[in-house]
Amino acid sequence: MKYITSPSNPTIKGIKGLKRKKERWEKKSYLIEGVKIVDEYIKWIGNPECVLISEDLFNVTGGKELFKKIEELNTNTINIPNSLLKELSDTENPQGILAVGKINDFKLEGLFKSKNKFIIILDELQDPGNVGTIIRTADAFGASGVVLTNNCVDVYNPKVVRATMGSLFHIPIVFSDNKIVLTNNFKNEGITVYSTSLEGKNYIHEVDLTKDIAIIIGNEANGVSDEMISISDFLIKIPMYGKAESLNAAVATSVVMYEVARQRVNNP
Repeated sequence: MKYITSPSNPTIKGIKGLKRKKERWEKKSYLIEGVKIVDEYIKWIGNPECVLISEDLFNVTGGKELFKKIEELNTNTINIPNSLLKELSDTENPQGILAVGKINDFKLEGLFKSKNKFIIILDELQDPGNVGTIIRTADAFGASGVVLTNNCVDVYNPKVVRATMGSLFHIPIVFSDNKIVLTNNFKNEGITVYSTSLEGKNYIHEVDLTKDIAIIIGNEANGVSDEMISISDFLIKIPMYGKAESLNAAVATSVVMYEVARQRVNNP
């Protein structure tokens, strides 16, 4: 195990740089923080590039057990002061552990290999908490994968990673910078593309969601873009019985995904 105490150490400076999107994508690496999420990464992905620990780790539930697991991995482990870990951390109360993971390289074609395709497309969502929660919920409801269009918040933003609670490592995440090509790819595969929209003529329980489908979720303020609306097969909406005009993006997505799961359980 290495010991580093200086914030000006090149290794520490390089890790700190991963807080910035540009450096994350240049290095194809990102930060993972917290006992549960680091443990999930090890369980589902494997050995992190490196792990930073401080004394605080041994005072957190599950901390000692995770440390033993890391020792068995024989990964690059660095011991740093609590104060330095707090400087690198993205949380107010860090748990004494931070790891560096590798960005995945999932391709859209990989999603097409799954049976009973159920894919979530995020169209320019900006809120890290929403994107992280949607990924976590997609994992829970058995989605085949999540596709992010350009201008979405970076899925490897520390806030997004934390909000997924480890689901980022369970479900394929794919990136697309051309919406028309993306949607045409789905149609060529016989996948029906739905957009969530207040202008939709059908409620989610009125359409057949048991087939191969992709569901587009729009930006928090503006909804699904006109470009994506125009190339969708159908517009669908959630029934609203109260006085609220809309739902938070993550909540709305959860409701839609529940309906998909409900239909598929009743019509396997």
